[in-house]
Amino acid sequence: MRLRTLAPLAALALLPLVLPAQGVATASLPLKRRATPTVAAITPADLMSRLYVFADDSMMGREAGLPSHMKGTAWIAAELKRMGLEPGGDNGSYFQNVPFVARTLAPSTRLAVGNRPLAPYVDFVAVPFRGLSARPVDRATAIYGGVMGDTAHMLTADQATGRIVVVHVPANVSTRITATSPLAGAAALAVIADSQITPALVKAGHGSTLTLRPVADDPASPSTMYITPSAAEALLGVPLESVTLGTTGAAMRGNLDFDLTAAPTRNVIGIVRGSDRKLRKEYVAVGAHSDHIGLRAAGPVDHDSLHLAASQRWLASENPTGAKLTPEAQAQLRTRLASIRVNVDSLHRLRPARRDSINNGADDDGSGTVTVLEVAEAFARSRVKPARSLLFVWHTGEEKGLLGSRYYADHPTVPRDAIVAQVNIDMVGRGASTDLAAGSDRYLQLVGSRRLSTELGDLVERLNKAETVPFTFDYAFDANGHPENIYCRSDHYNYARYGIPVVFLTTGLHGDYHQVTDEAQYIDYPHMARVGMFVERMVRSVASLDHRPVVDKPKPDPKGVCKQ
Repeated sequence: MRLRTLAPLAALALLPLVLPAQGVATASLPLKRRATPTVAAITPADLMSRLYVFADDSMMGREAGLPSHMKGTAWIAAELKRMGLEPGGDNGSYFQNVPFVARTLAPSTRLAVGNRPLAPYVDFVAVPFRGLSARPVDRATAIYGGVMGDTAHMLTADQATGRIVVVHVPANVSTRITATSPLAGAAALAVIADSQITPALVKAGHGSTLTLRPVADDPASPSTMYITPSAAEALLGVPLESVTLGTTGAAMRGNLDFDLTAAPTRNVIGIVRGSDRKLRKEYVAVGAHSDHIGLRAAGPVDHDSLHLAASQRWLASENPTGAKLTPEAQAQLRTRLASIRVNVDSLHRLRPARRDSINNGADDDGSGTVTVLEVAEAFARSRVKPARSLLFVWHTGEEKGLLGSRYYADHPTVPRDAIVAQVNIDMVGRGASTDLAAGSDRYLQLVGSRRLSTELGDLVERLNKAETVPFTFDYAFDANGHPENIYCRSDHYNYARYGIPVVFLTTGLHGDYHQVTDEAQYIDYPHMARVGMFVERMVRSVASLDHRPVVDKPKPDPKGVCKQ
C-alpha cells in the first residue's frame, strides 16, 4: 500500500503493554524457512512456504525498476507455469512490460530571477517528482503561500494556479500536494530551506524517481524545489521578515529539465479459463502488487528495537482522544520504554543484534501476492471451473503511485469491457489486536465494494454471513472524505476509474508498515488463509453469476482525480 503519514504518538501510556505477546509471536516463527511443495487447498503452510521465499532478503526489497523486482516477478511467473495457468501477458508470455523511466535533474538546467542566476545544488535543489510530466516554470511569477499545513491561512486555488508558490514547511509537515489541494494547479512549489542547501538535500536532488514514460496527453503536476532564503527573497522581492500571505514577486526564467532513463519493470498475468462457452470471454480480475520499497535509505537499524518500539507507537497513534500526556502518563511512558529496552536486551542475550536494511514487505504486499497465488492454484487445480474466466494480475509500481495498475487499466491484455469485476488484495497478513486497537482473528477491512455496484457489495455481505465463522467487516476506511483516502491509494482504483466494480480487502496498517521489520515471521498465516479461502468463494460466486454485477452508481472520469 502506498505510503501515508503516520499519526503522531498520542498517549502510549493509555494502552496495555503488548511486548510479551509479541515476544512469543517472534519466537514461534523462524527468521528463515525452506520452501515445501504446495497443494490445491489454500493453507497456512502453503502461504508460509511461498512468503518466506518472496519476502526473503535475497529479493532485496523488490523495488520496481530494479533487478530485485525483476527477480520477484520471475519467481511469480515460474509459479504460474508450474501450476498450469495460461499466460496473459505480451507475446504469449506471463509478462506485460511497463515503460518505466527514472527521472533525474538534467545537468543543463538553468534558472534565474531577473539578472541573478540560481545555481543548482547551491541556490536550489529540485527533487525529482512522481507526476507524469512537470509544468513549466519559465515566466511563472512567485507568490508567498505561508506555512505549509496551516489550513487557516492559505492561498486560494485561483491565487496558486500557474504560480511558483514559495512556502515555509515545518519539520513534521509533508510537502506533498494532493490532487484536491488549492496548490494543485501551481507551476511549482518552492520550499524555503535553511540558510544553505544541506548535504541531505543535495543527495536527494541527485537521486531519481520512477514514473511511466510521459506521453502527450498526460496530466502535468507541479515540481518541488528547495531554495535558500536568499533565493526566496530574490523571487518574492522583499525580505522574508516582512513577507505576508499572497505577496507576489518576480518571474522565474528557465525551466526544470529532467533526463529520462529506461527502468524495465513488468506486470505478471495468468489466466484460468472459464467453463461456459459464452461467459468465458468475460473475466473476474484478481490482483495484488508485487513491488515494495527496496533498501532503507538511512542504512541498517537494529531490527528488534525497531519492531518492538514501532508496534507500541502504532497502537498509541490510534488513540482517538489525542490527549496530551499527564505527568503520571509520562512516567508510565518512561517505564514502558524501559521495558522495551529490557525486552530487546533479553532477545540479544539469546542471539546477536540483527542489523537490517532490507524492506522485505512481507505484508505489503507479499501477503497479497502469495494469497493471489494460492487462489490461482486452487482454481487451476479444481475440476469445476466457474463460468467466467479468471484474470490474475500482479501489478508493479504500486509503491511508485499505482503505476503498474494504471498502465494495465489503460493498456489491458484482454478487452477492458470484458472485465466484470476486480478484487484487490493488499496487506492481508496482520490485523490482530497487537496490530490494531480494533483487530482480532476475524478482522477484515473492506473498501469500495458498493461504490459502483450495490449488488457486488451485497453479494460479499451474504457470502460472509454464510461463513461458519464470519469476518468482522470494518467499513470505516471506506467513508466518503476519510482522511486516509484508502479508496484512492491501492490498485483497485485504476479499474474503478473505468467503471469496473471493485472490492478491496486488507487487514490494515500496523507498526511495521514500510519498515525493515515487515517480515514473514510476524505474519498471521491462519488468518491470511481464511482471507484467501473467502476470496476464492467470492471470486467463484461472481464468476458464476448469469449476469454482470449491476453498476448502479456513477462512473468516474477515467482521466479525472480520485476523490473518496
